[in-house]
Amino acid sequence: MQLRNNTLVTRDWARAIRFTQHLLAHREDAALARLVHDLAGTPAGAEPALIGTSHSLSYAQLSAQANRYARWALDEGFAAGDVVALDLVNQPEYVAIWLGFTQVGCIVALLNRNLGPDAKEHCLKTAGAKRAIDAANMPEIASLSGDPLGENERRPPRPNDRALLIYTSGTTGMPKAVNITHARILEWSGWFAGMMEATSSDRLYNCLPLYHSVGGIVAIGSMLAVGGTAIVRERFSASRFWPDVAASKATIVQYIGELCRYSLATPASESDMRHQVRLAVGNGLSKEIWTSFKERFAIPRILEFYAASEGAVSFTNCEGKVGSLGRVPAFLRDRFPVALVECDQDTGELLRAPDGHCLRVPIGKPGEAIAQLGANGKRGGAHFDGYTDSQSTNAKILSNVFEAGDRWYRTGDLLRQDEDGFYYFVDRLGDTFRWKGENVSTTEVALVARQCRGVLDAAVYGVAIPGADGKAGMAALVVEQGVFDFATLRSHLKAQLPAYARPMFVRLCPALPATGTFRLRKTELVQQGYNKSIDPVWFNDERKEAFLPYDGAILTARP
Repeated sequence: MQLRNNTLVTRDWARAIRFTQHLLAHREDAALARLVHDLAGTPAGAEPALIGTSHSLSYAQLSAQANRYARWALDEGFAAGDVVALDLVNQPEYVAIWLGFTQVGCIVALLNRNLGPDAKEHCLKTAGAKRAIDAANMPEIASLSGDPLGENERRPPRPNDRALLIYTSGTTGMPKAVNITHARILEWSGWFAGMMEATSSDRLYNCLPLYHSVGGIVAIGSMLAVGGTAIVRERFSASRFWPDVAASKATIVQYIGELCRYSLATPASESDMRHQVRLAVGNGLSKEIWTSFKERFAIPRILEFYAASEGAVSFTNCEGKVGSLGRVPAFLRDRFPVALVECDQDTGELLRAPDGHCLRVPIGKPGEAIAQLGANGKRGGAHFDGYTDSQSTNAKILSNVFEAGDRWYRTGDLLRQDEDGFYYFVDRLGDTFRWKGENVSTTEVALVARQCRGVLDAAVYGVAIPGADGKAGMAALVVEQGVFDFATLRSHLKAQLPAYARPMFVRLCPALPATGTFRLRKTELVQQGYNKSIDPVWFNDERKEAFLPYDGAILTARP
């Protein structure tokens, strides 16, 4: 497949940089809501900003709703810096709420609706939330004015003020709250609007969760930044996706790899090509299905990217290199230094030379991706806003990597780079894997498993399944005979964990493999996978609602 020519690629990067700088230039009021208010007062105010399944909001209506939520927050005594948690399904009102709260200096914690009760309680405590908003506790705003805020009401946020908390599994333990500043929101919005060459006539179809950075900020912000329309759907449906894309007259679709794979698994139909999509943008589209997805659904262009909620490193594949995350163009490499370094894939520990410096991996070999953090007084480098927990923040920062005093951000991801500079995703390091578009913390799942009656010890890890993106969960358990039973385990996991985090396989072991210093040898378990010739393996059959002895049949991913 021929790559996009250099002239167009250079224009893409230049456009994205220029538009991002334009959005960041307004430092007196850095709220994304300001852009909405600006459009609301023009003829574009009547145009749709957000289209939901049951209702829609024009720019004027979205502006008014955001102002009502801001006034409600002020009337309720919320101060700048106070946190409110948001726990709602995808809908236009979701965006109006956080736009309203954040424009008067409040911080909104976007809760993952799939979390179990313990994890959700942890998220609320971590955020220090003053109040939670869910379907049963919606603010009463009908009587409040939607007019622009007066001078006595306005508390315009600065670029580096926190706006949102987005939760990520990170590499260990319970979900971590990532600090998302107003500048970061504008940065993502401007960057992707520029890369997509988005205009006010674009309609972006988004069925990804609004509590994630991609579905909730990139997809929404890139449209609001240019006066376009975000089509918001509650969830993804493989059978309804392309018919709905066509009916909604979407010109851009936001994807994750699983969405693409599930779409390809549906029977071919007339709706596959009866749409107006000019661009598919997202992450996780594997080389294996890239071309067939593009051709079957007649997608003129795919824009794959790599990024993290923490925002310290990103790549954009605007050249159309199949299977790649993209590359940093030569003229930006000094501004955004990225390196791949040697690490122990069992422990996640970085390997260092005798002089104490990290070791770069050769071309073609996997290494952990790290990004150099900017230093005061020096141009270039990434910016990391950290987590609400300082210990978690510090764990992500490396010092003295290639020279004394330098500081780098750890992604926790293994990537490889080819001779042309393109990067490719290999695997996640540490105690996290990705399944059904979600990051799963193996530490969290193992902790839950150990709390089940009859479980003496547990190790959790991801295993590859033919035909599936990401890795499915597997738990190696040491159990107490006569006390442990699978029915209790299944009920316990269902009560405590979201569906995507529940192990698909369980292996019963007499003991967990460990080193001479009692460190778990998880790599050995991963390599053995669900090989039932080593230890008995059970499969979590969701259709029969039971753990059944694994029969060794090849599994395929199911939506």
